[in-house]
Amino acid sequence: MTDTAATLASVPGVSAREAATQGFVFNHTMLRVKDAKASLDFYTRVLGFSLVRRSDFPEAAFSLYFLAIVDPADIPDDDAQRKAWVAGLQGVLELTHNHGTESQDGPVYHDGNTDPRGFGHICVSVPDLRAACARFEDLGVPFQKRLTDGRMRDIAFIKDPDGYWVEVIQPTPLADA
Repeated sequence: MTDTAATLASVPGVSAREAATQGFVFNHTMLRVKDAKASLDFYTRVLGFSLVRRSDFPEAAFSLYFLAIVDPADIPDDDAQRKAWVAGLQGVLELTHNHGTESQDGPVYHDGNTDPRGFGHICVSVPDLRAACARFEDLGVPFQKRLTDGRMRDIAFIKDPDGYWVEVIQPTPLADA
């Protein structure tokens, strides 16, 4: 079944957008990470995010890293301007690192994909899904689901250093998907 805007608007529980919500932006989601260096490497080198803001709280023993898929040349140098700019972006990923977790053995955080289930995954769109998956394979990135697995041949899932799933999709249909 293909949904139209009208059928989506008629789904039980869906309300028309109120004027009071105009200008609202879904800004970010936060993941707790065990090892900031490993996670920053994964999200910047493997997935192409840029670190757009960092906040350290040594007295509370944690740091926040805000990442987005943006041109690094667009990131304001002035801290106050950068903070406001980041607050207006869509699709920001906040990594929260609690200092000391990197030295703990085994997983520190629940990825939400085993019982009790909760959080599932984030998603990144790429222009060429097959090329991206081949690159992930070459980089040794662990897969949760390869393109050849299961019935859904137009999505893949990779895992970040903490085991969080990252769905990878292509906005245009894959040939022979």
